[in-house]
Amino acid sequence: MARFVLSRLEQKSQEVKVPLRSAYVNCRLAGTNYRVLAELCRAVGAEVPFTGVAVGELLDRFREALGHTNSPLLVVLDEIDALVRRQEDDVLLYELTRVNETLKRSWVSLIGVSNDLHFKEFLDPRVLSSLSEEEVVFRPYLADELYDILSERAKAAFRAGTMHNATLRLCAALAAGEHGDARRALDLLRVAGEIAEREGAPTVSEEHVKVAQQKIEQDRVSEVLRSLPVHSKLLLTAVYCLSIKLPDGAVTGDIYEAYNEMCGEAGIEPLTQRRVSTLVSELDVMGILNARVVSFGRYGRTKRIRLAASSKAIIEVLSEDNLVGRLLRYVPKCLQQRRKSP
Repeated sequence: MARFVLSRLEQKSQEVKVPLRSAYVNCRLAGTNYRVLAELCRAVGAEVPFTGVAVGELLDRFREALGHTNSPLLVVLDEIDALVRRQEDDVLLYELTRVNETLKRSWVSLIGVSNDLHFKEFLDPRVLSSLSEEEVVFRPYLADELYDILSERAKAAFRAGTMHNATLRLCAALAAGEHGDARRALDLLRVAGEIAEREGAPTVSEEHVKVAQQKIEQDRVSEVLRSLPVHSKLLLTAVYCLSIKLPDGAVTGDIYEAYNEMCGEAGIEPLTQRRVSTLVSELDVMGILNARVVSFGRYGRTKRIRLAASSKAIIEVLSEDNLVGRLLRYVPKCLQQRRKSP
C-alpha cells in the first residue's frame, strides 16, 4: 500500500511539475543502520561506498545532498521494528526525525511499516517526542473480501473452467480464519493449483487446497527455524536432544543445563536463565515449542517444555547450520546421569 501511494504521488508530482523524491528501504533486508542510510543517500543522488564510512559522515552527506535537491523526500522504512530492536539502538531514527531542523528548501517525511503493534515501546522517548506520528492500522481482510481478491487473480492465472467457486471460498475462509492475510490466501491458491497441475487434474479441488495448507505450514516452520538467532537455535537443539529420551517434555532446569552445555560445545557465552526463559516464551508463541506450567506441590512450579514443531523439520533445518548441526546427536549430562542411576 505504501508503494502504491508513493507511485501515485510521484505521478501527480510530474503532472503538476512539483519536485518529489521517494525512497523505500526494507530494514530487515538492509541489516544495519549503515546500509539503510546508504540507500537513503543514493535516493538523493549521493554516492557512498559499501562500507568504510562512519554513520555520522553518511548523515552529513545525506543532509548536504538533500539540501541540494530542493525537493521533499518521502522515506518508507519497511519492517521498521528490525531497525529499532538491533543492538545499535535507534540513533538513526532519532537523526531522521530531527533532520528537518537543518533543512531550508527541502524536508523529509517518514513512513514506518511494521507487523508489530507494540514496536514503539522500544523507541527512545526523544524519538517518540519528535516523531509526531499518526498511526494507521490495517485490519485483517474478511472472507468475502479475500474471495473478491482471489476471484480477480484466478481469472488471470487459471484457464476457464479449472477453478470452482467452492475452491476459492475455501481458500478465503482458511486465510480469514488465521490472519486475514491476502498473501496467505494467494499462496494457498497458487500451491493448490501447482499440486493439481502436477497430478494432471482437470480442476483445482478443495482437496488440493487442504494438501496445499499442510505443505505451506511445513514450509513456514522451516522458514522460521532458519531465521532463528544462534541462541534460539542452541536452545531448540537442547530441547530436541532431551526430547529423544523425554518425549513428554523436559523441565526448565534440565533445559537450561543442556543449553549451557551446548553453548560450551559451540564456544559461545550462554545467556542468563531469565533471558533463556524469554526465548522459550518466544518459541512457544511461534509454535516451535510447547511450554506449560506444572506444579510439584510443595516443591514449587516450573515449565514442562516439549517440541511443537516436527522433529523431522528441526533436523532438516538445523543440520544445515554448521554450528548447531553437529550438536543434534549430543547427549546432555542429565540424561547420562539417568542412564547410570539404578
